[in-house]
Amino acid sequence: MGDGVSQFRDLLGAHVSTSGGVPTAPERGSEIRATAIQIFTKTPNQWREPKVDQTTADAFRAEVAKAGLKSVVAHDSYLINLASPDATLHARSIESFTQELIRSELLGLDGIVSHPGNFIEDREAGLTRNAEGYTTALKAAPGKVMILLETTAGTGTALGSNFEELARLREMIPAAHRHRIGFCADTCHLYSAGYDLVGDYDGVWQKFDDAIGLEHLRCLHLNDSKTPYHSRKDRHELIGEGSLGAEPFRRIMRDKRFDKVPKILETPKGDDMFTLDRKMLSRLRGYAKVR
Repeated sequence: MGDGVSQFRDLLGAHVSTSGGVPTAPERGSEIRATAIQIFTKTPNQWREPKVDQTTADAFRAEVAKAGLKSVVAHDSYLINLASPDATLHARSIESFTQELIRSELLGLDGIVSHPGNFIEDREAGLTRNAEGYTTALKAAPGKVMILLETTAGTGTALGSNFEELARLREMIPAAHRHRIGFCADTCHLYSAGYDLVGDYDGVWQKFDDAIGLEHLRCLHLNDSKTPYHSRKDRHELIGEGSLGAEPFRRIMRDKRFDKVPKILETPKGDDMFTLDRKMLSRLRGYAKVR
């Protein structure tokens, strides 16, 4: 690249729509000048499980190559709750997540970003149910696609708002499948959960490394926050325009430890779905340049 930014550091993009079918997503990535994208492989607020046939998968892979994308991840359905104490919802969530893995494998995706779920009644029991659910799905859907456990903001009974709990969840997965468990760190969620990326950037990542290991970080969600530090609320804002401000993102974009980690925006889209994403990606690339 002519601007002196390494080819790896520009693993950068946004969540894009699959309206019209998953093969339409890579072109939307091109339109915002992305080199990495995140997608849903199904309608996220419905249980209906679409089947991806080989023709669709081949078309998607061809469009990814055409768009020059270096990484594509999925995000799982909003309805899935593998930590639920409700037996019917728990079973349905396992089946749905299994189908997410199968579709993602066929499409050739790198991973599925997944919220650990809501324990509702008992935290420890919820953690156990979650680990059992992931394990069942991994056994039923062998392959290379990774599960990327996402850091959460700590709202309500959500699991995953601290690094130690996420590390425990990975350790609860049997060793034969644990290599398929990685992590996604969301900057808004971290800040809202009490990890001070503004005042203690180095300390936050040291804590992550100590508890989990930075080698297991496979995706970053770059989102500013509409709410103050330690709010325990998940409200995304445009980069540099929320309570985190520009500096944590500037540091992430220049941090060589994250050169090979895809960085995905989930910030407000605006009316046309493209202009704000382009603006945010341009802003982040500007942060990457050391002047």
